[in-house]
Amino acid sequence: MFFFMLNLALSDLGSICTTVPKAMHNSLWHTTTISYTGCATQVFFFLFFIGSEFYMLTIMCYDRYVSICKPLHYGTLLGSRACAHMAAAAWASAFLNALLLTANTFSLPLCHGNVLGQFFCEIPHILKLSCSKPHLRSLLLLAGSACLSLCCFVFIVFSYVQIFRAVLRIPSEQGRHKAFSTCLPHLAVVSVFLSTGIFAYLKPPSITSPSLDLALSVLYSVVPPALNPLIYSLRNQELKAAVWRLMNGCFQEHETAGEFLQTTPNKNNL
Repeated sequence: MFFFMLNLALSDLGSICTTVPKAMHNSLWHTTTISYTGCATQVFFFLFFIGSEFYMLTIMCYDRYVSICKPLHYGTLLGSRACAHMAAAAWASAFLNALLLTANTFSLPLCHGNVLGQFFCEIPHILKLSCSKPHLRSLLLLAGSACLSLCCFVFIVFSYVQIFRAVLRIPSEQGRHKAFSTCLPHLAVVSVFLSTGIFAYLKPPSITSPSLDLALSVLYSVVPPALNPLIYSLRNQELKAAVWRLMNGCFQEHETAGEFLQTTPNKNNL
């Protein structure tokens, strides 16, 4: 699990570093431009890291399924070599998919201006600037990526159905709580990632607006990678204890300041 979490953290870090630094630079220096090569590079790395994150979440779902539904076979099915092979397959698939989609997108001629209306380069906004309609090759690539994503989504749903069925058959309440605590962080991460991405790309055209598109892009490109470390860190007992100590210290300081403000007028009156 920690090996896959390491790969997920690398995907999150790469995804944020692809879009946020350039957006912060444009905001601080009051510029809104990016070079053609820089835009292509940003599209490639964004697709690469987002794709690797989705594939890694799918693999982590299989990890949770084996650990709960087939615990006696965990060491055999998910040994160190098997984990390395699955992680390598996730990175390689994401790399190939990003390379094909980026090369196909930037092979199309662009003639409808140069304004994207987005804080980073994104394929749907780039295609709106294309002079020609999408070719059969483009449609096949998009359909292949959509089918692969759909297969991962179906696999995640099916795995969690089996996981919940297995957990509900556990006789002890403590055992059910332990199993749920193992799955809930991953389920929360998957839910945030998929819900924001699906709504951003499959929302009805009637509610489309530039401000909404910008907000949704921030939600699915920045918020999930930023929340993933926090969600997984909540299972760390030492981190939770440190957060509670920090919160208690803030409350105590607030109460002390309130008592001081209440007693000071009395001293002045005396």
